[in-house]
Amino acid sequence: MALDITALYNVSSGAIKEAAKTAPTTKADTYKDLSFNNFLDSAIDNINTTNSYLSDAENEEIRWALGETENTHDLSIALQKASTALQYTVAIRDKLLEAYKEIMQMQV
Repeated sequence: MALDITALYNVSSGAIKEAAKTAPTTKADTYKDLSFNNFLDSAIDNINTTNSYLSDAENEEIRWALGETENTHDLSIALQKASTALQYTVAIRDKLLEAYKEIMQMQV
């Protein structure tokens, strides 16, 4: 959710002044761009990024196992990126499933 910075006056930063000019002025403007389609596109991009990190880690493991590289630093970085991205993706999935179950249990 965007913060309302239009109330900031007497600031010396040009970046803040420009952001205040372009900031939405009403709540309707704030939530106008939030749609399920945007959310779904963002989720798909995040899953693709996670898959990319997992693929990169696997490729680094294979290169190291075949002796094509002796750089364990790149291997450990790739493995950590993949692990972190996967943990994040699983946590998001768990929260979404939890919310879905809660909505399904609501009585109308």
